[in-house]
Amino acid sequence: MTEREQRMMPVPDGLAGMRVDAGLSKLLGLSRTVVADLAAAGDITAEGKSLGKSDRLVAGQWLDVTLPAPERDLAAEPPQLVEGMDILYSDDDVIAVNKPVGVAAHPTLGWEGPTVTAGLAAAGFRISTSGPPERKGIVQRLDVGTSGVMIVAASERAYTHLKRAFRNREVQKIYHALVQGHPDPTSGTIDAPIGRHPSAGWRFAVRDDGKHAVTHYDTLEAHRQASLLRVNLETGRTHQIRVHFSSLHHPLCGDPMYGSDPALSEKLGLIRQWLHAVSLRFEHPTGRMMQIDSPYPEDLQQALDRLREANDGI
Repeated sequence: MTEREQRMMPVPDGLAGMRVDAGLSKLLGLSRTVVADLAAAGDITAEGKSLGKSDRLVAGQWLDVTLPAPERDLAAEPPQLVEGMDILYSDDDVIAVNKPVGVAAHPTLGWEGPTVTAGLAAAGFRISTSGPPERKGIVQRLDVGTSGVMIVAASERAYTHLKRAFRNREVQKIYHALVQGHPDPTSGTIDAPIGRHPSAGWRFAVRDDGKHAVTHYDTLEAHRQASLLRVNLETGRTHQIRVHFSSLHHPLCGDPMYGSDPALSEKLGLIRQWLHAVSLRFEHPTGRMMQIDSPYPEDLQQALDRLREANDGI
């Protein structure tokens, strides 16, 4: 955590009688909203007493203010080795990694865990300088809670080529997902728009006013309580696979956010959703077609083995 600066200062005569939020906004160069949040958190005191945002300032009064933590410079992310992040393929244009669960594609505010970009830097890889400063070289992303193959542009020409390919939906993205129950039909297409959930901003849901989202699937294995699916994403909305199958009442195993059965998750030994990006097929900047495959990680393989070995009797 970044250490917060503490500042003591007297109230100037010119601010006497002003509200705390308005006066300290002028004095500190912060927005009134930020000052109000500091007051609500008890970070503004006078003579040991917390001041509210609407209290009045008194000339000569000494204030003790704990300033908000400075925003991280996301572009200055230090290299950091990422345990379990294997390199599946690399050349002068493209790097394909096997992203473990619990790793973000790139740094963001609010995320202080490992990232693909920091892991590549620590491993000595150079990536493209194209793109926003904190997302240089990133042409696609996988959720923190999703494992599997992910490609990063190593050269400038690869960044331009791959960004266009993803935007034009020319990259084949194949996932395997273990869902509860048995989708009917066993193979099909889910065409349903996705938007933010009306009562939970961190969740998503099928909504009439959402963004266009299309998911194709085929059943690979059907067990008594769960089915292993091959999923081909036509679009790439946040949580798309999880939301689409939850909307059909077939949530991913191990995904309580979208309605999974905790008892089944426990029996399978799952502490995260059973979802893995197994392959990417794309045109390399040189013009040749490539397919990069990623094996199941140990936790997902063990869960599937439990399902198989129980002979559908879980």
